[in-house]
Amino acid sequence: MSKLNRSVERSMKIIEVVSGSGVTSLAFLADQTGLPKPTVLRICATLVNQNWLTRSRIDGRYRIGPRFPRLTATADSVDAIITAGTDEIVALSNATGLGVDLAVTIGLGRVEIIDTTRRFAQHGIYPDTIGYRPSPFRSALGSAFLAAVNPEKRATYISKLVASSRGKDHKAALTFPERLREIKAKGFAAREEEYWGRAVDYGGVPNAISVAIKSGDQPVGSISLVWLAEQRNVASVANEHLEKLNKTAQAIGASLILPEGEIE
Repeated sequence: MSKLNRSVERSMKIIEVVSGSGVTSLAFLADQTGLPKPTVLRICATLVNQNWLTRSRIDGRYRIGPRFPRLTATADSVDAIITAGTDEIVALSNATGLGVDLAVTIGLGRVEIIDTTRRFAQHGIYPDTIGYRPSPFRSALGSAFLAAVNPEKRATYISKLVASSRGKDHKAALTFPERLREIKAKGFAAREEEYWGRAVDYGGVPNAISVAIKSGDQPVGSISLVWLAEQRNVASVANEHLEKLNKTAQAIGASLILPEGEIE
């Protein structure tokens, strides 16, 4: 019988835990794998270096990375957007004093958050958003992206999303044409006032504005400014920072080199 490679075996255990848990801390990985924290940290550092895992700059937690083998062909594109956007969103956050979320398309008119600059101590909003897929109709990120999709694709996406949505999401899907006109008129999408998404947003009622990121004429994701609603209203943030938000989206899009066919 061939001798097993313990490093590979340990790496696989870690990947299994992260894949099953979504976003995972070092302590949780050590507990679930039975490995010492220094060993887990060393293996994770290797996996992060290879982009099989990513590590949040906010809280040091891990998630499956863009180069982890998948059945879809989106890994290289996600990696490209993360690389193009990391420094840009930090610069935007520093310039505005607000949190910034970066999202990429995952198909069918939806996006997934892949990076954030949120810090609870600074912004009053929890940063645990990486890997979250916001509503395409009620969130700023989701609706900004959907509004940028060409009309034919958008109609197809909405038709499919209406069939699978429930409750407030379903109602918002049916009235999206009206929301679309507002987004086009203002030049940005705003978070629906009663949209909470999920519990990670608690810590204060958040608000957000978002614009799409395009590679050429093709929308590939979206970017948003996020802040405590009690501190600022949408109009004041848009008046002061929309130009910066647009310039950041344009800079990210301009620096992208995407493999042909990677983004639908």
